[in-house]
Amino acid sequence: MSTNHPEDDFDRGLKNRRAVLGDAWIERSTAGATAFNADFQSLITRYAWHDIWGRPGLDHTTRRLLVLGMTMGLARWEEFELHCRASIQGGVPLEMIKETLMQGAIYCGVPAANTAFKITMDILRAEGLLPPPAPLTPGVRASHHHTFSQPQLHLAVQGAEAGAPIVLSHALGLDLTMWDGLAAALAPEHPVLRYDHRGHGGSARPAGPYTLDQMVDDAARAIREWGRGPVVFVGLSMGGMVGQGLALKHPELLQGLVLANTTSQYPEAAQPVWTQRIAAVEQGGLAAVADGAIERFLHADFRAAHPAQVAAVRAQLLRSDAPSYVACCEAIRAVDWLGQLPQVKAPTLVIAGARDVGATPAMAEAIAHAIPGAQLKILADASHLSVMEQPAEFEAVLRSWLAQQQTV
Repeated sequence: MSTNHPEDDFDRGLKNRRAVLGDAWIERSTAGATAFNADFQSLITRYAWHDIWGRPGLDHTTRRLLVLGMTMGLARWEEFELHCRASIQGGVPLEMIKETLMQGAIYCGVPAANTAFKITMDILRAEGLLPPPAPLTPGVRASHHHTFSQPQLHLAVQGAEAGAPIVLSHALGLDLTMWDGLAAALAPEHPVLRYDHRGHGGSARPAGPYTLDQMVDDAARAIREWGRGPVVFVGLSMGGMVGQGLALKHPELLQGLVLANTTSQYPEAAQPVWTQRIAAVEQGGLAAVADGAIERFLHADFRAAHPAQVAAVRAQLLRSDAPSYVACCEAIRAVDWLGQLPQVKAPTLVIAGARDVGATPAMAEAIAHAIPGAQLKILADASHLSVMEQPAEFEAVLRSWLAQQQTV
Protein backbone atom coordinates (compact mmCIF):
# COMPACT_ATOMS: atom_id res chain seq x y z
CA MET A 1 0.00 0.00 0.00
CA SER A 2 1.47 3.37 -1.06
CA THR A 3 2.11 6.03 1.57
CA ASN A 4 2.25 8.82 -1.04
CA HIS A 5 -0.36 11.54 -0.75
CA PRO A 6 -1.19 14.58 -2.89
CA GLU A 7 0.57 17.79 -1.86
CA ASP A 8 -1.75 19.91 0.29
CA ASP A 9 -1.59 23.40 1.82
CA PHE A 10 0.47 22.11 4.74
CA ASP A 11 3.12 20.67 2.39
CA ARG A 12 3.22 23.85 0.32
CA GLY A 13 3.46 25.97 3.47
CA LEU A 14 6.23 23.76 4.82
CA LYS A 15 8.24 24.38 1.63
CA ASN A 16 8.00 28.15 2.14
CA ARG A 17 8.78 27.85 5.83
CA ARG A 18 11.83 25.72 5.04
CA ALA A 19 13.01 28.14 2.34
CA VAL A 20 12.79 31.10 4.72
CA LEU A 21 13.89 29.65 8.06
CA GLY A 22 16.13 26.78 6.97
CA ASP A 23 16.07 23.04 7.33
CA ALA A 24 17.45 22.86 10.87
CA TRP A 25 14.75 25.09 12.33
CA ILE A 26 11.97 23.24 10.52
CA GLU A 27 13.22 19.84 11.65
CA ARG A 28 13.22 21.01 15.27
CA SER A 29 9.74 22.55 15.00
CA THR A 30 8.04 19.63 13.27
CA ALA A 31 9.86 16.85 15.11
CA GLY A 32 9.18 18.55 18.43
CA ALA A 33 5.41 18.81 17.89
CA THR A 34 3.20 17.17 20.53
CA ALA A 35 -0.46 16.35 20.78
CA PHE A 36 -0.82 19.72 22.52
CA ASN A 37 0.73 22.02 19.88
CA ALA A 38 0.52 19.97 16.64
CA ASP A 39 -2.71 21.67 15.60
CA PHE A 40 -1.10 25.08 16.16
CA GLN A 41 1.96 24.14 14.11
CA SER A 42 -0.34 22.92 11.34
CA LEU A 43 -2.37 26.14 11.48
CA ILE A 44 0.60 28.51 11.11
CA THR A 45 2.16 26.32 8.43
CA ARG A 46 -1.02 26.36 6.33
CA TYR A 47 -2.22 29.90 6.92
CA ALA A 48 0.95 31.90 7.56
CA TRP A 49 3.47 30.02 5.45
CA HIS A 50 1.18 29.02 2.56
CA ASP A 51 -1.65 31.54 2.44
CA ILE A 52 0.56 34.57 3.20
CA TRP A 53 4.18 33.68 2.34
CA GLY A 54 2.91 31.87 -0.75
CA ARG A 55 1.07 34.88 -2.16
CA PRO A 56 2.56 36.28 -5.38
CA GLY A 57 2.28 40.00 -4.59
CA LEU A 58 5.58 40.35 -2.68
CA ASP A 59 8.87 38.53 -3.01
CA HIS A 60 10.39 36.72 -0.03
CA THR A 61 13.04 39.39 0.57
CA THR A 62 10.36 42.07 0.97
CA ARG A 63 8.34 39.82 3.28
CA ARG A 64 11.44 39.11 5.37
CA LEU A 65 12.06 42.84 5.84
CA LEU A 66 8.42 43.45 6.72
CA VAL A 67 8.61 40.79 9.42
CA LEU A 68 11.73 42.42 10.85
CA GLY A 69 9.97 45.78 11.02
CA MET A 70 6.80 44.33 12.54
CA THR A 71 8.51 42.21 15.18
CA MET A 72 10.74 45.17 16.01
CA GLY A 73 7.69 47.38 16.49
CA LEU A 74 5.99 44.77 18.67
CA ALA A 75 9.20 44.03 20.61
CA ARG A 76 8.84 40.32 19.81
CA TRP A 77 12.58 39.86 20.08
CA GLU A 78 12.66 36.04 19.85
CA GLU A 79 10.83 36.22 16.52
CA PHE A 80 12.97 39.16 15.40
CA GLU A 81 16.18 37.23 16.14
CA LEU A 82 14.89 34.12 14.36
CA HIS A 83 13.92 36.02 11.20
CA CYS A 84 16.95 38.29 11.29
CA ARG A 85 19.33 35.32 11.43
CA ALA A 86 17.39 33.57 8.66
CA SER A 87 17.47 36.74 6.53
CA ILE A 88 21.24 37.11 6.92
CA GLN A 89 21.88 33.43 6.23
CA GLY A 90 19.47 33.64 3.29
CA GLY A 91 21.52 36.37 1.63
CA VAL A 92 19.32 39.42 2.22
CA PRO A 93 21.68 42.38 1.62
CA LEU A 94 22.88 43.91 4.88
CA GLU A 95 22.18 47.38 3.46
CA MET A 96 18.48 46.48 3.17
CA ILE A 97 18.38 45.12 6.73
CA LYS A 98 20.13 48.24 8.01
CA GLU A 99 17.67 50.53 6.23
CA THR A 100 14.74 48.57 7.68
CA LEU A 101 16.09 49.11 11.19
CA MET A 102 16.86 52.77 10.48
CA GLN A 103 13.26 53.38 9.40
CA GLY A 104 12.11 51.45 12.45
CA ALA A 105 13.95 53.96 14.63
CA ILE A 106 11.44 56.58 13.47
CA TYR A 107 8.26 54.52 13.38
CA CYS A 108 8.94 52.07 16.24
CA GLY A 109 11.15 54.21 18.46
CA VAL A 110 14.85 54.57 19.17
CA PRO A 111 14.90 52.03 22.06
CA ALA A 112 13.43 49.38 19.76
CA ALA A 113 15.98 50.20 17.07
CA ASN A 114 18.78 50.06 19.62
CA THR A 115 17.78 46.53 20.61
CA ALA A 116 17.32 45.50 16.98
CA PHE A 117 20.76 46.76 15.98
CA LYS A 118 22.36 44.98 18.96
CA ILE A 119 20.72 41.66 18.09
CA THR A 120 21.66 42.04 14.43
CA MET A 121 25.27 42.92 15.25
CA ASP A 122 25.51 39.84 17.50
CA ILE A 123 24.24 37.65 14.66
CA LEU A 124 26.65 39.18 12.16
CA ARG A 125 29.53 38.67 14.57
CA ALA A 126 28.60 35.02 15.12
CA GLU A 127 28.28 34.48 11.36
CA GLY A 128 31.66 36.10 10.67
CA LEU A 129 29.94 38.78 8.58
CA LEU A 130 30.45 41.86 10.72
CA PRO A 131 31.32 44.78 8.38
CA PRO A 132 34.65 46.59 8.82
CA PRO A 133 35.01 49.20 11.57
CA ALA A 134 33.75 52.71 10.91
CA PRO A 135 34.65 54.52 14.16
CA LEU A 136 32.83 57.73 15.02
CA THR A 137 35.81 59.19 16.83
CA PRO A 138 36.97 62.63 15.69
CA GLY A 139 39.18 62.45 12.61
CA VAL A 140 38.04 58.95 11.66
CA ARG A 141 34.34 59.76 11.37
CA ALA A 142 33.38 60.71 7.82
CA SER A 143 31.54 63.95 7.12
CA HIS A 144 29.37 64.09 4.02
CA HIS A 145 28.71 67.09 1.81
CA HIS A 146 28.60 68.15 -1.84
CA THR A 147 30.77 70.22 -4.13
CA PHE A 148 29.79 73.84 -4.64
CA SER A 149 30.52 73.53 -8.36
CA GLN A 150 28.17 71.83 -10.79
CA PRO A 151 27.22 69.10 -11.39
CA GLN A 152 27.36 68.48 -7.67
CA LEU A 153 29.41 65.55 -6.43
CA HIS A 154 28.75 63.74 -3.17
CA LEU A 155 31.89 63.77 -0.98
CA ALA A 156 32.90 61.92 2.19
CA VAL A 157 35.84 63.38 4.12
CA GLN A 158 37.58 61.86 7.12
CA GLY A 159 40.96 61.30 8.66
CA ALA A 160 43.97 62.88 10.28
CA GLU A 161 45.22 66.41 9.71
CA ALA A 162 48.74 65.22 8.88
CA GLY A 163 49.90 62.63 6.37
CA ALA A 164 49.63 62.45 2.59
CA PRO A 165 46.06 63.30 1.54
CA ILE A 166 44.42 60.38 -0.25
CA VAL A 167 41.50 60.39 -2.72
CA LEU A 168 39.61 57.15 -3.42
CA SER A 169 37.71 56.79 -6.72
CA HIS A 170 35.26 53.91 -7.25
CA ALA A 171 34.24 51.47 -9.99
CA LEU A 172 31.36 51.64 -12.48
CA GLY A 173 27.95 50.96 -10.94
CA LEU A 174 29.13 51.23 -7.32
CA ASP A 175 29.69 54.26 -5.06
CA LEU A 176 32.05 55.65 -2.45
CA THR A 177 30.99 53.01 0.11
CA MET A 178 33.09 50.58 -1.92
CA TRP A 179 36.04 52.09 -0.04
CA ASP A 180 34.57 52.00 3.51
CA GLY A 181 37.07 49.50 4.89
CA LEU A 182 40.18 51.02 3.35
CA ALA A 183 39.13 54.58 4.21
CA ALA A 184 38.63 53.66 7.87
CA ALA A 185 42.01 51.90 7.93
CA LEU A 186 43.87 54.86 6.41
CA ALA A 187 42.07 57.62 8.31
CA PRO A 188 44.14 57.53 11.53
CA GLU A 189 47.27 58.50 9.53
CA HIS A 190 45.91 60.29 6.44
CA PRO A 191 43.21 62.75 5.44
CA VAL A 192 40.92 60.78 3.10
CA LEU A 193 38.44 62.00 0.50
CA ARG A 194 35.98 59.73 -1.28
CA TYR A 195 33.50 60.88 -3.87
CA ASP A 196 30.68 59.51 -6.01
CA HIS A 197 31.22 59.86 -9.74
CA ARG A 198 28.56 61.81 -11.62
CA GLY A 199 25.50 59.63 -12.08
CA HIS A 200 26.40 57.48 -9.07
CA GLY A 201 25.42 57.38 -5.40
CA GLY A 202 24.54 60.79 -4.02
CA SER A 203 26.03 62.81 -6.88
CA ALA A 204 24.06 64.66 -9.54
CA ARG A 205 22.82 62.76 -12.60
CA PRO A 206 23.21 65.04 -15.59
CA ALA A 207 21.98 63.79 -18.95
CA GLY A 208 24.48 61.66 -20.86
CA PRO A 209 26.42 60.49 -22.62
CA TYR A 210 29.43 61.39 -20.47
CA THR A 211 33.07 61.68 -21.51
CA LEU A 212 36.17 60.71 -19.58
CA ASP A 213 37.35 64.30 -19.84
CA GLN A 214 34.22 65.40 -17.95
CA MET A 215 34.82 62.79 -15.26
CA VAL A 216 38.49 63.79 -14.98
CA ASP A 217 37.45 67.43 -14.53
CA ASP A 218 34.94 66.30 -11.87
CA ALA A 219 37.78 64.71 -9.90
CA ALA A 220 39.95 67.81 -10.32
CA ARG A 221 37.33 70.20 -8.97
CA ALA A 222 36.56 67.87 -6.05
CA ILE A 223 40.25 67.92 -5.11
CA ARG A 224 40.49 71.70 -5.52
CA GLU A 225 37.41 72.32 -3.36
CA TRP A 226 38.86 69.99 -0.71
CA GLY A 227 41.95 72.17 -0.66
CA ARG A 228 44.36 69.42 0.42
CA GLY A 229 46.26 68.85 -2.83
CA PRO A 230 48.49 67.61 -4.20
CA VAL A 231 46.99 64.22 -3.35
CA VAL A 232 47.63 60.52 -3.77
CA PHE A 233 44.83 59.46 -6.10
CA VAL A 234 43.70 55.82 -5.79
CA GLY A 235 41.33 54.74 -8.55
CA LEU A 236 39.90 51.29 -9.21
CA SER A 237 38.49 50.26 -12.61
CA MET A 238 36.60 53.33 -13.89
CA GLY A 239 38.26 55.28 -11.07
CA GLY A 240 41.64 54.22 -12.44
CA MET A 241 40.74 55.49 -15.90
CA VAL A 242 39.88 58.82 -14.31
CA GLY A 243 43.18 58.75 -12.41
CA GLN A 244 45.18 58.36 -15.62
CA GLY A 245 43.42 61.34 -17.15
CA LEU A 246 43.97 63.36 -13.98
CA ALA A 247 47.72 62.68 -14.10
CA LEU A 248 47.83 63.83 -17.73
CA LYS A 249 45.53 66.85 -17.59
CA HIS A 250 45.97 68.10 -14.00
CA PRO A 251 49.44 66.89 -12.94
CA GLU A 252 49.78 69.68 -10.38
CA LEU A 253 47.06 68.03 -8.28
CA LEU A 254 48.93 64.75 -7.79
CA GLN A 255 51.83 63.66 -5.62
CA GLY A 256 51.15 60.01 -6.34
CA LEU A 257 48.90 57.76 -8.43
CA VAL A 258 47.55 54.26 -7.71
CA LEU A 259 45.79 52.52 -10.59
CA ALA A 260 43.96 49.34 -9.57
CA ASN A 261 42.20 46.81 -11.81
CA THR A 262 41.96 49.18 -14.72
CA THR A 263 42.98 49.66 -18.34
CA SER A 264 44.29 52.46 -20.51
CA GLN A 265 42.74 51.12 -23.70
CA TYR A 266 40.21 48.50 -24.80
CA PRO A 267 40.97 46.39 -27.87
CA GLU A 268 38.70 46.81 -30.87
CA ALA A 269 37.27 43.35 -30.18
CA ALA A 270 35.81 44.63 -26.88
CA GLN A 271 33.66 47.32 -28.49
CA PRO A 272 30.76 44.97 -29.43
CA VAL A 273 30.69 43.80 -25.80
CA TRP A 274 30.15 47.40 -24.64
CA THR A 275 27.50 47.91 -27.31
CA GLN A 276 25.65 44.82 -26.09
CA ARG A 277 25.88 45.88 -22.45
CA ILE A 278 24.54 49.35 -23.20
CA ALA A 279 21.65 47.89 -25.22
CA ALA A 280 20.84 45.40 -22.45
CA VAL A 281 20.64 48.13 -19.79
CA GLU A 282 18.56 50.38 -22.03
CA GLN A 283 16.07 47.57 -22.58
CA GLY A 284 16.06 45.80 -19.22
CA GLY A 285 17.70 48.07 -16.65
CA LEU A 286 20.59 47.04 -14.42
CA ALA A 287 18.95 43.69 -13.70
CA ALA A 288 19.82 42.66 -17.25
CA VAL A 289 23.58 42.89 -16.58
CA ALA A 290 23.89 42.51 -12.79
CA ASP A 291 24.74 38.80 -12.75
CA GLY A 292 27.40 39.18 -15.43
CA ALA A 293 28.88 42.18 -13.62
CA ILE A 294 29.10 40.24 -10.36
CA GLU A 295 30.92 37.41 -12.12
CA ARG A 296 33.46 39.90 -13.46
CA PHE A 297 33.76 41.78 -10.18
CA LEU A 298 34.25 38.80 -7.84
CA HIS A 299 35.71 35.39 -8.61
CA ALA A 300 33.75 32.18 -7.99
CA ASP A 301 35.61 31.17 -4.82
CA PHE A 302 34.92 34.53 -3.20
CA ARG A 303 31.27 34.42 -4.24
CA ALA A 304 30.85 31.01 -2.66
CA ALA A 305 32.57 32.01 0.59
CA HIS A 306 30.98 35.46 1.04
CA PRO A 307 27.34 35.37 -0.11
CA ALA A 308 26.27 38.35 2.01
CA GLN A 309 28.96 40.61 0.51
CA VAL A 310 28.08 39.43 -2.97
CA ALA A 311 24.41 40.16 -2.33
CA ALA A 312 25.29 43.64 -1.09
CA VAL A 313 27.31 44.44 -4.23
CA ARG A 314 24.50 43.13 -6.43
CA ALA A 315 21.93 45.22 -4.54
CA GLN A 316 24.12 48.31 -5.00
CA LEU A 317 24.34 47.67 -8.73
CA LEU A 318 20.57 47.27 -8.96
CA ARG A 319 20.09 50.62 -7.20
CA SER A 320 22.19 52.37 -9.84
CA ASP A 321 20.53 54.83 -12.19
CA ALA A 322 20.28 53.07 -15.56
CA PRO A 323 20.65 56.15 -17.83
CA SER A 324 23.70 57.30 -15.85
CA TYR A 325 25.23 53.83 -16.00
CA VAL A 326 24.82 53.86 -19.78
CA ALA A 327 26.29 57.39 -19.93
CA CYS A 328 29.38 56.19 -18.05
CA CYS A 329 29.67 53.12 -20.28
CA GLU A 330 29.85 55.48 -23.26
CA ALA A 331 32.71 57.31 -21.54
CA ILE A 332 34.86 54.40 -20.51
CA ARG A 333 34.40 52.31 -23.67
CA ALA A 334 36.35 55.09 -25.43
CA VAL A 335 39.28 55.12 -22.96
CA ASP A 336 42.53 55.67 -24.84
CA TRP A 337 45.27 56.99 -22.57
CA LEU A 338 47.97 54.46 -23.47
CA GLY A 339 49.90 56.58 -26.00
CA GLN A 340 50.06 59.51 -23.56
CA LEU A 341 51.10 57.60 -20.44
CA PRO A 342 54.85 58.23 -20.92
CA GLN A 343 54.03 61.86 -20.03
CA VAL A 344 52.85 60.92 -16.50
CA LYS A 345 55.23 62.41 -13.93
CA ALA A 346 53.59 61.27 -10.70
CA PRO A 347 55.06 58.23 -8.91
CA THR A 348 52.71 55.40 -9.87
CA LEU A 349 51.67 52.04 -8.43
CA VAL A 350 49.68 49.68 -10.65
CA ILE A 351 47.67 46.91 -8.94
CA ALA A 352 46.12 43.99 -10.82
CA GLY A 353 44.24 40.84 -9.92
CA ALA A 354 45.63 37.62 -11.33
CA ARG A 355 42.05 36.37 -11.83
CA ASP A 356 40.70 39.59 -13.34
CA VAL A 357 39.13 38.97 -16.76
CA GLY A 358 37.81 42.53 -17.18
CA ALA A 359 41.02 44.47 -16.58
CA THR A 360 43.57 41.76 -17.12
CA PRO A 361 47.12 41.59 -15.76
CA ALA A 362 48.30 42.19 -19.33
CA MET A 363 46.42 45.51 -19.36
CA ALA A 364 48.07 46.43 -16.05
CA GLU A 365 51.48 45.49 -17.43
CA ALA A 366 50.91 47.77 -20.43
CA ILE A 367 50.16 50.69 -18.10
CA ALA A 368 53.14 49.99 -15.86
CA HIS A 369 55.45 49.65 -18.87
CA ALA A 370 54.25 52.98 -20.34
CA ILE A 371 54.52 55.13 -17.18
CA PRO A 372 58.14 55.94 -16.29
CA GLY A 373 59.19 54.29 -13.03
CA ALA A 374 55.79 52.72 -12.34
CA GLN A 375 55.64 49.72 -10.01
CA LEU A 376 53.38 46.74 -10.72
CA LYS A 377 51.86 44.45 -8.10
CA ILE A 378 49.65 41.51 -9.04
CA LEU A 379 47.43 40.10 -6.27
CA ALA A 380 47.32 36.34 -6.77
CA ASP A 381 43.84 35.61 -5.40
CA ALA A 382 41.93 38.64 -6.64
CA SER A 383 39.84 39.43 -9.68
CA HIS A 384 38.29 42.86 -10.38
CA LEU A 385 37.22 44.22 -6.98
CA SER A 386 40.59 43.40 -5.44
CA VAL A 387 40.09 45.78 -2.51
CA MET A 388 37.04 43.73 -1.49
CA GLU A 389 38.41 40.26 -2.26
CA GLN A 390 41.84 40.87 -0.70
CA PRO A 391 41.41 43.91 1.58
CA ALA A 392 44.39 43.21 3.85
CA GLU A 393 46.78 42.55 0.96
CA PHE A 394 45.51 45.60 -0.98
CA GLU A 395 46.05 47.81 2.09
CA ALA A 396 49.50 46.32 2.76
CA VAL A 397 50.64 46.92 -0.83
CA LEU A 398 49.35 50.49 -0.74
CA ARG A 399 50.96 51.25 2.63
CA SER A 400 54.31 49.81 1.55
CA TRP A 401 54.29 51.95 -1.58
CA LEU A 402 53.27 55.07 0.38
CA ALA A 403 56.15 54.48 2.78
CA GLN A 404 58.55 54.28 -0.16
CA GLN A 405 57.34 57.64 -1.44
CA GLN A 406 57.99 59.28 1.93
CA THR A 407 61.63 58.16 1.87
CA VAL A 408 62.33 59.34 -1.69
